[in-house]
This record gives sequence, structure tokens and C-alpha cells, in this order.
Amino acid sequence: MNPIVHAELSWLAAQGLRERRDRVLVTCAGLAPDLDGLSLLGGEAFYARYHHVLFHGYVGALITVAVCAALARQRKAVALLSLAAFHLHLLCDLVGSGPGWGIVYFWPTLPQEFFWRGQWNLASWQNSLIGLAATLACLACALRWRRTAVEVLSARWDAEVTRALRRRFLGEGPPSV
Repeated sequence: MNPIVHAELSWLAAQGLRERRDRVLVTCAGLAPDLDGLSLLGGEAFYARYHHVLFHGYVGALITVAVCAALARQRKAVALLSLAAFHLHLLCDLVGSGPGWGIVYFWPTLPQEFFWRGQWNLASWQNSLIGLAATLACLACALRWRRTAVEVLSARWDAEVTRALRRRFLGEGPPSV
């Protein structure tokens, strides 16, 4: 699945958290499994061998949760949501990365690769639909919580996007001087 969709789904899972910092940590946890994508720096063969292996398992989950919890303000909530976001990423990859892309969850302890027979291609209509729904849900958060997933990149940009969406869909005018 597309990394942007992984980020959006993880950010949506974090909406119960009060602090922007904690929501960003959970979003990062949802992106963390793809750190093993850096194996591409070792060449295509290295990438083909180690993507979905090095960080797409319990070792990556434990490291991710520990780092996120250590940096969080709401440590327990962030730890649980980080664990959920990390595993949501794995589930999405298992169903939507394309046939033949398994997950070696128990690496390095056990080299067994897990597959799902119904895997759809990365460029499938299913992934496109999930991506569209996630993007619309992230934008809809501007109407309810006055924030969007843009807050992961910049609080200032997020404020501008939120202001534009609220003006367009809720009729809120420009701020009074």
C-alpha cells in the first residue's frame, strides 16, 4: 500500500489523542515498517530480499513502540496506538502490496513468510478506494477537530488547510480584525 495511505490511516487512528506530538508519533509508527525499504540503498536484489523482512515484524514493532512511548506525553495511549498503527500497516501490506509480497513477522527468530491468497496489486482499485476514503476522512477532521493530517508536516500549514476547508464547507468567514 502507498506510504501516504499508511500515514493517513495511522493519523486517523490517533485522533483520540490530545497532543499533536502524540498524533505525529502514532503516524510515524504506522510508517515505521517501511524503514526496511531503505534496503533499496543496497541494490535491487538486497531490497527484494529484505523489504517486508527487516522491520515488518515483531522486532520492528517492539522498537517502534518503545521509541514512540519514550517520546510521548500520553505514554500508555501512544504505546497502544503505535502498536495498532504498526500492525495496521502490516495488515494493509499483507492484503494490498501485490501477490507474492509476504510478511516475515517472526524474523530473525523464525524465517517463515506469511501470505494471503487474496492479495491485490499495489495499483488496484481496492487500494485506490481505501486511499480516497482515508484522504477524505483526514480532510473531514478539519470540520470536527480543526486539524488535518497536514499537521504531521507543519502546524502552520495545517491551520491554513483547516481554515480553507472550514470556510468552504461550514461557511466560516475570514477572521475578524
